[in-house]
Amino acid sequence: MTAGLLAVGALALTLSGCGESVDPIERLGRKATGEAHSGGPSGGPTSPAPSAKPSASSDAYRHWGLSRPLEFAPKPERKPVLPKAAPGRVPVVDRIPLPAGQKTVFLTFDDGAERDPRFLRMAADLKFPITMFLTDSVASPGYDHFAQLRDQGNGSGIQNHTLGHPNMRTLSYEAQKAQICGQQDRLAARFGTRPRLFRPPYGNYNDNTLRAAKDCGAEAVVLWRASMQIRNLQYAEGSALKPGDIILAHFRGPAELKGTTETEMTTRMLRKIQEQGFTIGRLEDYL
Repeated sequence: MTAGLLAVGALALTLSGCGESVDPIERLGRKATGEAHSGGPSGGPTSPAPSAKPSASSDAYRHWGLSRPLEFAPKPERKPVLPKAAPGRVPVVDRIPLPAGQKTVFLTFDDGAERDPRFLRMAADLKFPITMFLTDSVASPGYDHFAQLRDQGNGSGIQNHTLGHPNMRTLSYEAQKAQICGQQDRLAARFGTRPRLFRPPYGNYNDNTLRAAKDCGAEAVVLWRASMQIRNLQYAEGSALKPGDIILAHFRGPAELKGTTETEMTTRMLRKIQEQGFTIGRLEDYL
């Protein structure tokens, strides 16, 4: 089972922010030490940028460049059964098992370098839930921003993406535990809730990661099956989304997106989801 889980990690690593992205936040580097944005310029090449508040909530989807309202999956009566983890480890999840015929995907955003106030308004208007995997070294100057995202009533959640965004495979068990438990403590102190989910930077992990996550109180390691680039989704297999796919996006600004804003990138992602006939689910309802 461990070998199989590591293979999943290797697959996720191929979707960690390549393609059209430039200097992606998932690779951080110099971005991790304080060059985060508090809001970027609004110019961008394709998606219409909002210039005024929608006249009514029913018109919000048009205001943000969508052709129809988003559709959301209801909370399931019971959570899906996940693959059983080895003793003392957490399970690794990159796709949620769904009932036959249910076309639902899940939105996740990583790191926390970009804090665009227009994205706050977009999420409030469109009411989509996201799961935020935050890295302390990048996101902590803007934790208030992510608290606002969480508290808008969409069901968005805050989860663990380490203290400093290291490649976990290069660290000892003790160092990995310090990264995970340290961020568990900081997020719990700041947001009042201890995270249940952990995402390793770059999707890169080993058996020590699964042990450390378990010992720090996490319930699952969460990877992904599709990754949002500047204009398109990149898929782990095939050329389309599959039911239960977890989608990776990033809190990125124009410097990383060739002038595209976070809201424009998100509009493109939401269009792709709609074009393929999927609803959006709240990940924490299923894990």
